[in-house]
Amino acid sequence: MQITNLPFGTTDWSAIAPTEHQGDTGLAYWRTRQFGSIRVRMVEYSPGYLADHWCIKGHILLCIKGELHTELKDGRKFVLKPGMSYQVADNAEPHRSGTTTGATLFIVD
Repeated sequence: MQITNLPFGTTDWSAIAPTEHQGDTGLAYWRTRQFGSIRVRMVEYSPGYLADHWCIKGHILLCIKGELHTELKDGRKFVLKPGMSYQVADNAEPHRSGTTTGATLFIVD
């Protein structure tokens, strides 16, 4: 990732209006900032959330709160707890996430 033409700034995530995204089950609430080609999000998944698609977008993701279950299309499964992260490249390994308890994530993609 090359970060250019981005002056220093701060983000008050509570001041950004969330957008609602329906999963197969549950809801995701995204608070999003766009910095050129870099999207940065604070995402809250409701309890019982399961993504409605296999994602092929690359991400760097940090679990802040709750527990996130991520499944790769090849069948591997991972559990992220607060303070854990994952990273995956664009078009590398299709993945989808869900949570039984709810989760708050910080995502850069």
